[in-house]
Amino acid sequence: MHRVPAIRIRDCNTAPVCESGGYVLYWMIAARRLTSNFALDRALEYCRQLRKPLVVLEALRCNYPWACERMHRFILDGMADNASTSDTGGVLYYPYVEASRGAGKGLLNALAADATVVITDDYPCFFLPRMVAAAAKKLPVRLEAVDSNGLLPLRATDQIFTTAYSFRRFLQKTLPTHLVDFPKTLPLVRVDLPASRQLPKKITSRWPAANGALLKGKHGLHEIAHLDHSIAPSAIRGGHTNARKRLKEFLSRGFPRYSEKRNQPELDIASGLSPYLHFGHISPHEIFTEVADREQWTPDKLAVRANGGREGWWNMSANAESFLDEFVTWREMGYNLSSHSDSYDRFESLPAWALRTLKDHARDEREHLYSLEEFAAGKTYDPLWNAAQMQLVREGRLHNYLRMLWGKKILEWSKSPKEALANLIELNNKYALDGRDPNSYSGIFWCLGRYDRPWAPERPTYGQIRYMSSANTARKLSVKNYIRKYAPENADGSPIERQGTLGF
Repeated sequence: MHRVPAIRIRDCNTAPVCESGGYVLYWMIAARRLTSNFALDRALEYCRQLRKPLVVLEALRCNYPWACERMHRFILDGMADNASTSDTGGVLYYPYVEASRGAGKGLLNALAADATVVITDDYPCFFLPRMVAAAAKKLPVRLEAVDSNGLLPLRATDQIFTTAYSFRRFLQKTLPTHLVDFPKTLPLVRVDLPASRQLPKKITSRWPAANGALLKGKHGLHEIAHLDHSIAPSAIRGGHTNARKRLKEFLSRGFPRYSEKRNQPELDIASGLSPYLHFGHISPHEIFTEVADREQWTPDKLAVRANGGREGWWNMSANAESFLDEFVTWREMGYNLSSHSDSYDRFESLPAWALRTLKDHARDEREHLYSLEEFAAGKTYDPLWNAAQMQLVREGRLHNYLRMLWGKKILEWSKSPKEALANLIELNNKYALDGRDPNSYSGIFWCLGRYDRPWAPERPTYGQIRYMSSANTARKLSVKNYIRKYAPENADGSPIERQGTLGF
């Protein structure tokens, strides 16, 4: 029988399983999907063992850090998908959307009071670890956190890897044993559970389930307090259905050119899957399976040697090898750090060489300095940087290659390295759909030296940090149409005057 690997299950408290409880409770907080989800599989294991129905609580607070209409709408799209998918006997899906700060307080405890066990998602970033730890102290029954974050379980390693090469080599030695343990693709299909019952009225009246109109976007979010209403929803919509659509589009259009053309902003052939991965609307296992099936690949084709190389180990096409290095190596390296260190988002977590060189150049004269407000509005002398910032503001995403340039210039144009980091985190987490994520923090900190090495020659402001410039980027990549598309505009719609050019 299919079982969740023990390495993915973490006991959060010492409370017992209460076999007399009325249901198993899955508290969905990160893997916000009803497909390919180890936490859901674990909850269903308990349901079958104890012959209990399943209650799925997916709650949405209104005052989480950087809460805004953009993030809310994306999450609500996923909740709408889950509401339609969960129409299955023995499963009660309960979506709760907090209307004002603190309104949802007590809901989890109230549901847990009649639960046999509570299962939740193990996610190593943002405020979620603190929230789970606090809940574990209060719940009267066992709380287990289940890891669905990546192909490699979080607890498969007890060390932090500082380079892609070292982590890649570890993956190549360790990952094969985990490629045989995947979550069930459609765990609720033909699920055989006792009939679910309605929740007590004292719960549903105090914490009413979100209605379909809100979930499907038929009325706005202006009535929800403590949201930043200035950041509008993105045209990129959330949910598993849209994630699957995006995956199919990428495999048909972007994947065939990925290894050679993925850095070209105007082609826009990157996968675009990071927001869906961040909010848990699609599983990394589901994405990997689609790529492997396309390549007609099986685990027996893996190369025997683990040499840490970027190509050749998977024994797939160049496009697949390139994509999997981004999707597995670089993405899961961020999860490795955040799962082993609470300081993943702090300046002091940078490598010693980076801290040293940034300190040595912290007082260097900056030719250009901008405030956070000027950065946010795309009001710099650099048209390419402004365009990248406007893509972030308007769409909630940044082209992968330009994200690196974007971060490097913020280091160059901020008063100090620490202020640069604060600006990077604020802008990324405020606007990006894939912000507040281990992989997102990897990208931010890479701009300041994480996962990198010292570079020569030593430069003002940067020191030995790797340097990037808009002029060099424009010589390597086609960006004219990208700049035209995303140029900042005045209120009357005309392009703003630009003080500098990229030499074309």
